[in-house]
Amino acid sequence: MVFRAKATMTPRTNIGRLATTTLLGVAALSLALAAPAAAQFSETYNFIKAVKDKDPAKATSILDAPGNTIINTRDGDTGDAAIHIVVRRSDMAWLGFLLQHGADPNIRDRAGNTPLLLATVSSFTEAVHVLLLVRARVDMKNNIGETPLIKAVQLRNVAVAKQLLEAGADPDLADSAAGYSARDYAQQDSRGGPLAKLLKETPRHKPAAVQGPQP
Repeated sequence: MVFRAKATMTPRTNIGRLATTTLLGVAALSLALAAPAAAQFSETYNFIKAVKDKDPAKATSILDAPGNTIINTRDGDTGDAAIHIVVRRSDMAWLGFLLQHGADPNIRDRAGNTPLLLATVSSFTEAVHVLLLVRARVDMKNNIGETPLIKAVQLRNVAVAKQLLEAGADPDLADSAAGYSARDYAQQDSRGGPLAKLLKETPRHKPAAVQGPQP
């Protein structure tokens, strides 16, 4: 008669198998959670690349996907949204395309610059006009407190300054870099000429009325 040793499970073996099972479960869960994130990253990369490559067919196929919310996604390297990219390259066709697909006209880049401010810096007058039509915030500051109007004055761009003032830009908002407003910069510029005159003739904004009962 042959006697066979009965297999026994020691506590250490049980613990080892339990640990292995747990690790496998955690790994599977991590992969499941990472899959949507990876897909989103890939989609973001492909969309930004399509915008940079001026590939409307690819961009449209991504934007038209069900449940897509990628229009205001940012470039992982630069922090620019698609709308910043097309304004920087003064591309009116792509600006219209992105706005039609819901691009945020007030989204800020890493320096706090809005598309309107970038259009001002680039003297992209047509874009300034369009962005104001879609209700871009005319006095939105960047990280050092500059408004589009301040930049227009510094660049001596009378045409853009007029557009901004007509849209309600406040000439007395000061930046945080020097503490000067658009009106201050215009008055200090000995070559400002028409801009100094334009800003001098622009009345100060009245303070907003206080809401609620008055003492």
